[in-house]
Parts: sequence; C-alpha cells; structure tokens
Amino acid sequence: MNLSLAEAGGDMLVVSQFTLLGDCRKGKRPGFTRAAKPETAIRLYKDFIEMCRNRNIRVEEGTFRAEMMVHIENDGPVTLILDSRKLF
Repeated sequence: MNLSLAEAGGDMLVVSQFTLLGDCRKGKRPGFTRAAKPETAIRLYKDFIEMCRNRNIRVEEGTFRAEMMVHIENDGPVTLILDSRKLF
C-alpha cells in the first residue's frame, strides 16, 4: 500500500457492480436507492476506464450490467469503505 499502481507496475481489472453503493446502515439487507441510474452509471464506468487508460494504465474491463464470474489473485485482504457523501 506504499506504492501507487504505476510504481508497482500493476494493471487494473474494472468490473461494474451495483453493490458498490449498498447502504448497510439499516436492517439485514443493503439498500440501493442512491445508486445511479443505468444511463448515468455506464457513462461514469466508461469515463473512469478512459481516465485510467489516459494515464497509461493497462485496463481490462468487465461487461457492464452482465453477470460475470471473476477469478483474481488478491494480495490482501484489504477492505476500503468509501462514503460517497464525502466524495461528491
């Protein structure tokens, strides 16, 4: 975690997930009412990939809104919680 992706010589795998904006503050199931509409979400997804590629980062991408089985080797575990109220 002390090196950037570029410094580590890494690549990115970008896979869309509606679960990224699951609000888990109440009840037993996460709520997704604050998630972006598909038209907005795909634009944000594609814009993010393009920004990464513009920085010479090799990016592999998943298929937006598709059910996918992703196999990865993770050097972790690390879990990050992002609060969208502080990002936007």
